[in-house]
Amino acid sequence: MKLEKSFYTRPNVVQVAQDLLGKYLYTSIDGILTGGMIVETEAYSGVNDKACHSHLNRRTQRTEIMYHEGGVAYVYLVYGIYHLFNIVTNRAGSADAVLVRAITPEEGIAEMLLRRNMPIIKPNLTAGPGVLSIAMGINKKLYGADLTGNTVWIEDKGIEVPAESIAIGPRIGVDYAEEDALLPWRFWLKGNKWVSRKGK
Repeated sequence: MKLEKSFYTRPNVVQVAQDLLGKYLYTSIDGILTGGMIVETEAYSGVNDKACHSHLNRRTQRTEIMYHEGGVAYVYLVYGIYHLFNIVTNRAGSADAVLVRAITPEEGIAEMLLRRNMPIIKPNLTAGPGVLSIAMGINKKLYGADLTGNTVWIEDKGIEVPAESIAIGPRIGVDYAEEDALLPWRFWLKGNKWVSRKGK
């Protein structure tokens, strides 16, 4: 079942990030379906989080979509090569988002391998937010995409993830955020081989 808008507009972005574990992320690009189970996420809490792009109500052409109502995609480029896929959450104006860091690939694996120029399936196919986006065909064309639509979306397949199966730790690559870099807002499935290498 495709997640409805109400899943994304809840006020607690940290809870949303945890609840996304075990859900399935899909894309349909040029008629090709790819997807898999979300196994690692990070929460970013709008204006009060020094690690968040919208900290101190920063509004730029890049961050503008973060101020929309939850349930749309925030996609941005890092290092000039990697697109990172984020889910905008909360009510309009809050600018909260969840970064999807890794999935277990299940659908369209042959296409993912082509996109990643890999001959065989290995954990680094989708273990990490940059390579995940390449494998899934996610780029800036999906900036602002409606997550209840038919290009990029998330499904609930009824998988229950018990609290004891979730590992919690600080986010990755946000050392500039001072004390907020230590917030335990990264979540991943314990023992899952598809979690990003830095995330384990």
